[in-house]
Amino acid sequence: MVDATTRFFQELDRRRFEPLLVKTSGTLRFDLHEGAHTTHWLLEIDRGNLQVRQEDREADTVVGSAPRLFGELVTGEENAIAALLRGDMTVVGDLRLLLQVERLLPGPPSSEGPRHVFRQEVR
Repeated sequence: MVDATTRFFQELDRRRFEPLLVKTSGTLRFDLHEGAHTTHWLLEIDRGNLQVRQEDREADTVVGSAPRLFGELVTGEENAIAALLRGDMTVVGDLRLLLQVERLLPGPPSSEGPRHVFRQEVR
């Protein structure tokens, strides 16, 4: 069975091009730490052209996270900026690259979450 993180990166690699990233170039390495084991995902962006590999290589931006948290990010259960501000995720290097890629992550389900609850309370 393929987990949400693997599906996310496989889909990016299959896409090969993402219009939202047409003005973006750089490399991001996602280091998913679980105990002594770290899984690496390398995302290369060249003006919207994407290539994904499972590789531990130098990158412009290195994002560190627990695998569970990253799974929640790619399923829309968690927000990357909130996780970063809480200190649950680390970023070394060019933060702008993460902010660009964060746009590819799904938002929370529209019928659930704090935004939906807030809208109901306001009415």
